[in-house]
Amino acid sequence: MHRGGAMLRPCVVSIEVIMIFGKNCSSGGVEWLLVCLGNPGDQYENTRHNVGFQVADEIAARKDVPVQRLKFRALTNTVELGGAKVLLMKPVTYMNLSGEAAREAAAFYKVPPERVLVVSDDVALPPGRLRIRKGGSAGGHNGLKNLIQHLGTDQFPRVRVGVGEKPHPDYDMADWVLGKLQGEDKKAVDAAVKRAADAVECLIREGPDRAMSRYNG
Repeated sequence: MHRGGAMLRPCVVSIEVIMIFGKNCSSGGVEWLLVCLGNPGDQYENTRHNVGFQVADEIAARKDVPVQRLKFRALTNTVELGGAKVLLMKPVTYMNLSGEAAREAAAFYKVPPERVLVVSDDVALPPGRLRIRKGGSAGGHNGLKNLIQHLGTDQFPRVRVGVGEKPHPDYDMADWVLGKLQGEDKKAVDAAVKRAADAVECLIREGPDRAMSRYNG
């Protein structure tokens, strides 16, 4: 075709530009979301509620990647875990609105709930104990409750890290989960953070059943 004396060539887009290994290039080909729960800010570092962030930092250190890119209301980076391309996320929405960040990323990358892996603290488990589940209720955890609300289902996998029960029934739960880990509890949770990072990779590579049999305490 000619226009104004110039030859116009048809636009040809290589299929390789659109698809790589069967994944949509425009979305970056992310296969999993790893949503590690916590609260942003120095004042929350090493608190019980920020164990999820600690697991994210452990994985980032192993992969030698910073989790600093602000996207989907979360600090993010893309890593390879268990042979899959994973978006590592530390939501900056504060714990109770974590589902907003996960929903935006899941919609953008078209990741189904069964590939939204969540890491959180759990006051119902002894310090350092891991519990992996394929889905289920929030168990009183406000971050998980918000995720269930925004993902529209409770059927997403999670790795829960025990931080221990509050010492007395009258002890304020917010004060407990926002308190700093100390002493033997801190040692147990620090060790569990490393095991949780291993469990995350196992779950992505081999599936939740294998991860549960290997890491559930």
